Amino acid sequence: MKTFDDLWTELSAKVATADPESGTVRLVQSGVHEVGKKLVEEAAEAWMAAEHESAERAAEELSQVLYHVQAMMLAVGVTPQQVGRYL
Repeated sequence: MKTFDDLWTELSAKVATADPESGTVRLVQSGVHEVGKKLVEEAAEAWMAAEHESAERAAEELSQVLYHVQAMMLAVGVTPQQVGRYL
């Protein structure tokens, strides 16, 4: 099982290497607007899954929200520590 910190480490490393084959790198490089559209889309899908589908489907969609939150953090240059100050 991957934790939030594990995912951050993985995605940060991908972005640092700027591998053009990486979907994460392409997404982050596409900019805040594009990442934001995906984040909003995934949030809506998580809401709909939670409202109308199983807990397992909700968990799957929520994992996509967390992924896109981290992609946004990388696109903006915000660290988990910075976000943590507001939790």
